[in-house]
Amino acid sequence: MTLSPLQQYGIVTANYWAFTLTDGALRMLVVFHFHELGYSTLEIAFLFLFYEFFGVVTNLYGGWIGARYGLRLTLWVGTLLQILALLMLVPVAAGWPKLLSVAYVMVAQAISGIAKDLNKMSAKSAIKTVVPETPHDEQKGQKQLFKWVAILTGSKNALKGVGFFLGGVLLTAFGFNTAVGVMAAGLGLAFVMTLVLPGEIGRMKQKPSFNTLFSKSAGINILSLARFFLFGARDVWFVVALPVFLEASLGWTFWEIGGFLGLWVIGYGLVQGGAPALRRLWGQTTTPGVGAVQFWSALLTAIPALIAVALWREVDVTTAITAGLTAFGVVFAMNSSIHSYMVLAYTDSESVSLNVGFYYMANAAGRLIGTLLSGAVFMLGRTPSGGMQACLWVSSLLVLLSWLSSLRLPPVPRLSEAR
Repeated sequence: MTLSPLQQYGIVTANYWAFTLTDGALRMLVVFHFHELGYSTLEIAFLFLFYEFFGVVTNLYGGWIGARYGLRLTLWVGTLLQILALLMLVPVAAGWPKLLSVAYVMVAQAISGIAKDLNKMSAKSAIKTVVPETPHDEQKGQKQLFKWVAILTGSKNALKGVGFFLGGVLLTAFGFNTAVGVMAAGLGLAFVMTLVLPGEIGRMKQKPSFNTLFSKSAGINILSLARFFLFGARDVWFVVALPVFLEASLGWTFWEIGGFLGLWVIGYGLVQGGAPALRRLWGQTTTPGVGAVQFWSALLTAIPALIAVALWREVDVTTAITAGLTAFGVVFAMNSSIHSYMVLAYTDSESVSLNVGFYYMANAAGRLIGTLLSGAVFMLGRTPSGGMQACLWVSSLLVLLSWLSSLRLPPVPRLSEAR
């Protein structure tokens, strides 16, 4: 059975959607379940330590594996590992000793981290290999690539938001153990769809050696550094600090927090997916380049600082958080969407999984640092409000470093040169 590029794109995207639902729901389940058991924010952050650390390793070596053996294999392995991680969490009980619980969940989260980044690297690399070639219309080809990347990235994050809400609802309705079992069964059905994918997607004609693991492209290297700071800036206040702050300061229930964060991520994903249309609406008729990366990161730098000032001046907390989150989400979504396009614009189809793997290694490293800082900095604030303000100031600093990194980006090569 021969699949068209559009059919391949549809299958990869559908699997990515299903995976994303479980990933978002699992994050909320772990945060809420262990916070309810009395774990500190730093202890909860450590539960995600292996998740993020192994994401760094996976993106580096996963890109190499995809280039040698094809992206279908990495997609399969990523999906099956996530099912395994979910099933491992089914027997977790409140009566377990804290040390055992932390160690066991960290191992399960390590497997989930490997799974998530194998799946994401496979899905995003596959776009470059199936996007139609338009040798007689350079700009059309670039616009098509930007559109497909935006749709995949935006829809993924919208569904991750649904996953946040789903996690809160499942925890409230069924409890932790039943919820992870249900998600494992659903993801198993999604895996079956991928069995028809061709094995050659993303496979390099010449097998890459280990010395190709690190990108030799200046554009990829600098963009990866900017991505590292960008995602550290998001997770330093979003992963652990914000959910705990909403529960401690505002008394929100788990499903209310999951729903609120879920709506934010859904909106964030819709902006990502609509980035090409939004740029046209604002009069930008060409695909984004270096200037767009610099503009949006510079704009984002101010937003966490303004939210921190609002909390310090004791502006209504609900207003400050909701308005600030909305502004941060829109600007961060534009940053992320343009970054996701730029990494594919800088690379060629032959070595796409290697370069995308390296790039998302930096992404995962940023999340790792952001997650650890989220738990540690929040605790240093002593009060929920003080901890949240500290996390926001660190976020602003990290975005500033992302902007400074982007000042060294080289021009984007023509599409014909990148193939």
